[in-house]
Formats: sequence, structure tokens, C-alpha cells
Amino acid sequence: MTSASPRDTELDVVGLGNALVDVIAPTTEAFLDEHGLHKGSMSLVDTDQAQRLYDAMGQAVEVSGGSAANTLAGIASFGGRAGFIGRVRDDQLGAVFAHDIRAAGVAFPIPPASEGLPTGRCLVAVTPDAQRTMSTLLGAAAQLGPEDVDEDLVAGAAICYLEGYLFEQPAARAAFDKAAAVAHGAGRKVALTLSDSFCVERSPDGFRDLVERTVDVLFGNEDELRALYATTSTEEALEHAQRWCDLIVVTRGAAGSTVVSGANRHDVAAAPVDRVVDTTGAGDLFAAGFLHGLTSGRDLPVCARLGSMAAAEVISHLGARPESSLAEIAGSVLD
Repeated sequence: MTSASPRDTELDVVGLGNALVDVIAPTTEAFLDEHGLHKGSMSLVDTDQAQRLYDAMGQAVEVSGGSAANTLAGIASFGGRAGFIGRVRDDQLGAVFAHDIRAAGVAFPIPPASEGLPTGRCLVAVTPDAQRTMSTLLGAAAQLGPEDVDEDLVAGAAICYLEGYLFEQPAARAAFDKAAAVAHGAGRKVALTLSDSFCVERSPDGFRDLVERTVDVLFGNEDELRALYATTSTEEALEHAQRWCDLIVVTRGAAGSTVVSGANRHDVAAAPVDRVVDTTGAGDLFAAGFLHGLTSGRDLPVCARLGSMAAAEVISHLGARPESSLAEIAGSVLD
């Protein structure tokens, strides 16, 4: 599999995901222990839990986030054409999210809800080793359903990108099915990011069913892929995934990435990073670079290098969205 992108499409990528505002603060291992947080994981919390953590975190940076939304903002920073489907409330955080994603160059046509749960937020505790532990109050994001899927937006994008974090919500599963059906009906590709190994472990059968029925391009790190197939071997997990997906992209942290398409395999080194500050958006921005390369007709190793370069930029600062133009940085990869 090489290019996924006829340039006559209106968008390169449209994504379905949680619309969240990230609250990011440096913390300690002791803080995680005190609050019963499993380092490196994402857990869902209720309103009271979210408030207690928010109060305990102290000074924090508040920025628009959400995994798929971060990926789409990254694609736009490369100069790609991206759209987002997600739910916010007509409250202050909802206005912040909508402003930020549109300012990043991403189409966001979904109107805010006038009633119901507040806009979601993700409390991100960053330990000194730059690992992030996330506690998420989904709020309005959890109410995304099939009625929110803009069929024209999905049909007009070369790739429909699904966020695994959102898959835990029953209504969102129905939205995924609808979006995938629309995409495939229009001759487009469907991509899935597994998002989090603990998320996969909570619903392995559901994720495997989704992969087998609808997914053309699968993103995940080694832990996530192994969790999907209940194995301790990444290679065994890859063999399983190859039966169903045209393209599998596995991120390996400092070891780089592995891209498998049919009988072809590419192991690509990670881009060098002077200082790791916050790994929150590493996987999201890797997917951004890879998908931008794929929809621009680049060879798979180049797609992986673009992903690695984008990940290197985002882990060099707090926050999960790029602070520098990825289009400018990409010149060193594409020259």
C-alpha cells in the first residue's frame, strides 16, 4: 500500500474522536501513588474525581487536546486538509476547543450541544521521566453518536481516522460503524489508532471485531498491539493484524517504528530529540506525519520519518500540539 490519497478529495483525513481540553501539570511518582493512578495509562473519572485531581495538580497548562484532534491539527500544520467530528458543549471550554482546532486549520462543522454534559477535559500528570498519566472526564465527548457523523465530510476525505479512546462508548461504536460504512462506500480508507493498551484490554473482543470488519490502516504501539491479540510477542501480534489490515504501523518509542504492508516491512529509526519534556502527544503526532505522507503519495519509509519528526517536535515541549510549523521542519525529511 502506498498512497491513500486521490488529490481530488475535499479532505485528506477526517477524524472521529474525543473533543477535550488538556490540563497538563508536572507531578511526581508520589503524586500518582497518592491518587491511585497507574503510570502511563488513561483512566476515566467522574466529575468529583476530576475536581479533586484538578485541585491537587496545582499550576497547570490548559490547551485544547483529544487524541484524534491532535493528529488532525498536526496534519494541518504539515499543510494537509483535515476535518474533525466530535462533541462539545456550548460552554467556555467548548468555545476554547472549537476556536483552537479551527485556528489550527482543521474543519470542525459540528455545532455545540445546548444541553447535557459539559465539555470534556483530560488531566495529564507528567512525571520527571516525561511519561504522561491521564485522567479523563469525557463529558459531552462521550455523547458522540451516529447522528453526529457528517456523511459528506466523511465521504469527501481520503482517510477516515478513528480514535480508540472513543470506542469505549456504545454510541461512539455506532458512530464508528456508520463512518466506516460511509467511507468504504465512497471508496475511501479507514484507519484506527488503538490509543491505549489498558483501553484495548477493557474491550479486546470489540476492538478485534472492529479491526476485522472495517480497518484498513492500523496504528498502535507495541503494548497496544500485543493487548489486541493477548500475546507477549509483538511479532505474533503483527502476524494476526496482517490477516485483516492492509497496513500496520507500530511505534516503538526511542527504537523508532515498524511499518508492514503485505510482504513488505520497513523498520525506521526514531528522529533524534535533544530533550524529552512531555510525551503526551507523541503517538498522535506520529500518526499526523505518517498520514500526511500517505495522503501525499510518499513511500512508506518516508511516511514513518515524517511521523517520527512530528513526534520529536511535540515531545520537546509541554502540550500535545505542535508549536512549530511541521511543514517547515519536514523539509529536512523530504529533501
